[in-house]
Amino acid sequence: MPWNNQGGGGGWQGPGGDNGGGPWGRGPSRGGGGGGGQPPDLEDLIRKVQDKGKGLLPGGFGGGRGILLIVAVLVVVWLLSGFYRVLPDEQGVELVFGKWEATTQPGLNYNWPTPIGEVYTPKVTRIERTEVGFRGDTNRDQPDESLMLTGDENIIDVQFSVFWRINDAGQYLFNVRDPRTIVKDVAESAMRQVIGQTALASALAEGRGRVEQETLALIQNILDEYGAGVEIRQVELQKVDPPGAVIDAFRDVQAARADQERFINEAQAYQNSIVPVARGEAQKMIQEAEAYKQEIINNAEGTAARFLSVYNEYKDSKDVTQRRIYLETMEEILRSMNKMIIDDGAVGTQGVVPYLPLDQLRRSDSAGGQ
Repeated sequence: MPWNNQGGGGGWQGPGGDNGGGPWGRGPSRGGGGGGGQPPDLEDLIRKVQDKGKGLLPGGFGGGRGILLIVAVLVVVWLLSGFYRVLPDEQGVELVFGKWEATTQPGLNYNWPTPIGEVYTPKVTRIERTEVGFRGDTNRDQPDESLMLTGDENIIDVQFSVFWRINDAGQYLFNVRDPRTIVKDVAESAMRQVIGQTALASALAEGRGRVEQETLALIQNILDEYGAGVEIRQVELQKVDPPGAVIDAFRDVQAARADQERFINEAQAYQNSIVPVARGEAQKMIQEAEAYKQEIINNAEGTAARFLSVYNEYKDSKDVTQRRIYLETMEEILRSMNKMIIDDGAVGTQGVVPYLPLDQLRRSDSAGGQ
């Protein structure tokens, strides 16, 4: 029978493969009770009630009318047992003859009572956690899950947790078998895909946040395609390291890279201290050269202007100008020479021969040569 979900034997089994227990290890919860067992034999029940009623009411039940009344009361009670309540943190999943018919929200609802109908009310606000690459309860690593290949063909050990909740109870119960295993397998596959497109250095450092976000989106897309009724809330990387066999060598490489970065930073700091000084010196030399250039140009222009003025004066009065130039030139030449002036009036009038002190002239010449 489709409603025989208790005991040994065959019959319909709830989601997850539990005989009559459903995926949460218990039978359907219904506000009016009803466990979904084998329906009672109505003929025996009516006969027992009729026998007891004959002893309580005088004159029996009045034949067939009494039996019909009892049957009607039992039917009403049976129908009223179909009311059930869904709590605020639950969703109701209604089954009719073992088939999923509807998903109900919190509040008072109605479904066919047992054995026709059945109701599951799983918790949909509770956050579940799935661990990939390790088991927190036993503190054991799972290398077959955590070892992955990066985009630059390196092996990396990735352990992470996925936090999720039930989004649609009906889909969660009946669209996939063993949803918890599905979430773990999809999470591992999505992480392998994202890590396979990420370089090792990025996955170990600044790329962790991007890996988490891309993995979350990929897991959600796959589960939505499956219709699993699951919402992924967070993907959290727990451990991202090179494999244990090469971790010492990897740390040496990281230390060398750190030294490389330090040397580069020191060189850049030295460059930043030298280059501005050199630029300042270069600017100073350029300014001095410009000043010297301007000085030479001004001197040349002054000399040319003086020459032109002299030339113009020479054109106007050549004799005066020639004599002035001659006198200025002789003044310039004779300024540094020893001179002796002999007046013409002292020669020949009284027979006096001019005295020429040659010894003093020689001493003066020798002193000037030294």
